[in-house]
Amino acid sequence: MKLPGWLSPVWLVIGSIISVQVGAAFAKSLFALTAATAVAWLRMAVAAAIFWVIARPRITGRTWPEWRVVLGYGIALATMNWAIYMSFARIPIGLAVTIEFLGPLGIAVFGSRRPRDLVWVALAAIGVALLGVFPVTVDWVGVGFALLAGAGWAAYILLSKQTGRYWSGVTGVSMGSLVGATVFLIPGLLAGGASLWQPQVLLLGSLVAVMSSVIPYGLEMVALRSLPAGVFGILMSVEPAAAALAAWLVLSEQLSAVEVAAMACVIVASVGSTRTLAKAPAPN
Repeated sequence: MKLPGWLSPVWLVIGSIISVQVGAAFAKSLFALTAATAVAWLRMAVAAAIFWVIARPRITGRTWPEWRVVLGYGIALATMNWAIYMSFARIPIGLAVTIEFLGPLGIAVFGSRRPRDLVWVALAAIGVALLGVFPVTVDWVGVGFALLAGAGWAAYILLSKQTGRYWSGVTGVSMGSLVGATVFLIPGLLAGGASLWQPQVLLLGSLVAVMSSVIPYGLEMVALRSLPAGVFGILMSVEPAAAALAAWLVLSEQLSAVEVAAMACVIVASVGSTRTLAKAPAPN
């Protein structure tokens, strides 16, 4: 599909980021009505249903290696989504996404032998250390959940390429979403109880699934066909700032000066590592 001249792939990625983070803010607004675990499950279940209708993946005749990779992919996806919502319930969204971003940042610089890449690791570490050195009120359980979400995000990245080899197009994310929804079926239903079935929860939860899962995946799939990976990585690096802005607009959630400084360190580290890797020569 050829994009119209006025519709740049850069704008598609920006649209994806906005959609994800506004969806996150709406998701947090539901925590007053039902449990975070229930909202996470509802998002995964609705997204799985929509992706299934779109993709209609073939499930017969699959080999164990194909199932093994998509099971791991789905568990990573579910862990990432659940843990970040548990973090949102305890700390500001912008701070949670900043800490979560350490996962993909770690993947970006892991295994590098160039000393300059250590600068970006150190800068990200300084950003997180600011939270412990200066007198700010931080819920460390929420920070722990954000770190778990980052680990899930890192595993998701590592498994995405392998999943794409076996499950083409949207079928991989369709099966991964189904796996995640199945894994959290019982915890989600138990955590939500009767409150999960309130019309407002079902409606907003479905909206969150579309905004945070379906729309971003579709936009990014189209954008990545013509957008260099380095540019995509740099654009994604502004996600913590977008998260903080969306939380401020939707929830009136504000960050302290120290938290903003921590976010800035991680964003600069992410942009720097992405630019360094984009300029690196291809391996022989």
